[in-house]
Amino acid sequence: MSDQLHGKRIAILVANEGVEEIELTSPREALREVGADIDLLAPEDDGIQAFNHLDKGNTFTPDKAVGEADPDDYDGLVLPGGVANPDQLRTDTDAVQFVRSFFEAGKPVGVICHGPWTLINADVVDGRTLTSWPSLQTDLRNAGAEWVDEEVHVDQGLVSSRKPDDLEAFNAKIIEEFAEGMHEGQREATTSV
Repeated sequence: MSDQLHGKRIAILVANEGVEEIELTSPREALREVGADIDLLAPEDDGIQAFNHLDKGNTFTPDKAVGEADPDDYDGLVLPGGVANPDQLRTDTDAVQFVRSFFEAGKPVGVICHGPWTLINADVVDGRTLTSWPSLQTDLRNAGAEWVDEEVHVDQGLVSSRKPDDLEAFNAKIIEEFAEGMHEGQREATTSV
């Protein structure tokens, strides 16, 4: 086990139902393997029902509700996908503000698949370049982002990927960006809009 992220605390934010299980478990495992401390957050502090595409997967217990979490306690944020997951998060005021605070502080964020829906509601994609599940490209463009079809894309501390097949590249890049720490360009891009 490497200690590349030793001393770093990373938040993984998901809805209580609908997260794509592999997009939660794979980054969490990769981050733990390099020494990061992980907190799993959700809107409610009761169980999380994960899915494997449309089939129910395992359940997980959040460490705390996002409304009780202080963004200042974390060095980075991961937003997994799954269709229902970000669709629910983007309507949760605490979740949206929690996400936005990472961009305002210049902290690195990793987002995959349908996860960028939450970023749109947090008003942090205007002027940014990112990738996602292909069906989100119109939503992202309408919110002012440039959409690219790439396995993984990095824009000033914002790491994005399209789908579970991209997880190996996604995990490598979030580890790299979390190790780098603050990204002033991330803060500038958010506070200038």
